[in-house]
Amino acid sequence: MRRIAIVGGGQAGMPLALGLLDKGYDVTVATNRTPDDVKNGRVMSSQCMFDISLQFERDLGINFWEDKCPPVEGIGFTVPHPEKAGEKAITWRSRLDNYAQAVDQRIKMPYWLELFAARGGNLLIEDVGVAELERLAETHDLVILAGGKGEIVKLLERDASRSPYDKPQRALALTYVHGMLPTPEFSQVSFNLIPGVGEYFVFPSLTNSGDCHIMVFEGVPGGPMDQWGEARTPQEHLAYSKKIIDTYLPWEAERCRHIELTDENGILAGRFAPTVRKPVLTLPSGKIVFGLGDALVTNDPLTGQGSNNATKASKVYYDAILARGDKPYTAEWMNDTFEQFWKYGRHVVEWTNALLAPPEPHVLNVLGAAQQLPTLAHTVANAFNYPPVLAPWWHDAHACDTYIQSLMQEEVRAS
Repeated sequence: MRRIAIVGGGQAGMPLALGLLDKGYDVTVATNRTPDDVKNGRVMSSQCMFDISLQFERDLGINFWEDKCPPVEGIGFTVPHPEKAGEKAITWRSRLDNYAQAVDQRIKMPYWLELFAARGGNLLIEDVGVAELERLAETHDLVILAGGKGEIVKLLERDASRSPYDKPQRALALTYVHGMLPTPEFSQVSFNLIPGVGEYFVFPSLTNSGDCHIMVFEGVPGGPMDQWGEARTPQEHLAYSKKIIDTYLPWEAERCRHIELTDENGILAGRFAPTVRKPVLTLPSGKIVFGLGDALVTNDPLTGQGSNNATKASKVYYDAILARGDKPYTAEWMNDTFEQFWKYGRHVVEWTNALLAPPEPHVLNVLGAAQQLPTLAHTVANAFNYPPVLAPWWHDAHACDTYIQSLMQEEVRAS
């Protein structure tokens, strides 16, 4: 029986821990928050998970909220008109092939932690620093650092070649609310891109008090959507959320006339630099630790890929550990395993980082053309499930023009 320790009880660490435990591994999870701490604490993320990520939870038999959580059935994009206030320059929507879901991590993680302990896993509630990593490395065959936040993650070396930004690109905020009107026909992630100001998107979710909506704000630093520090109370946070919607997105404001916070902890504000780190941490003793999830790839929430990246990385690591058998977990194996994930993850990072910059003309052309080309709208919508479908045309103006022209020709032939 191989002994594996996972530091971090989140979306990357817990599916891996539960999956390996089910396969007969001796698994330890170390986290600094009890299940009750998480359950009664502040919201941690927006976590809209698309079908491929949900499928890994289904495969492990840990998708306990699938019948309770409202589905996200489509994607909608809107760009306000730059000269006509209150009007839309671009707007379209398309259904997803398979629904997405967003379960509040204050529901999922406590349940998973308790389930892990009930199934015989070793659950440690403690702060983990270098000394604790050394102790775990001494008593386990493999130590995985899956905690995406905190000082310990900074021990992993930043990969400058894969991290174009060294400071935050957005002022981020979440507002969990009840009382928002649904979108007609089908539920969706409603994306609103406001050039020079930032982005706002919203989608249905499940929280401790039932069905809700999660409002996600991405403000350009120093801009008019970057005043969250002035919101001293939860109600002031909600009021500022409404002010942004009323000012820039009247069509969204209509849905928000009667919203109220799900709870006093249903808000979050902060910022961080999108960062990719190198996967192997060498401790003072010479023993090594393997990074996972947000600890290695901290992606801006703009494309909604954080929890999806974490889950997909967890699946890659799960398969690699099972395939490794009784061979040692060497630094070479760790690097190779991360590179296996990076073949996918780089597409997510490149797409998200591209959207953090002022939109290229050809990207606005894509969003505009999607109004007339249902096939294009469908492709962009379902890219949230699998971003590599956007390569190479999303990032290259010539390839983009060629792709759009081919879709237009298909439309003509079909008609």
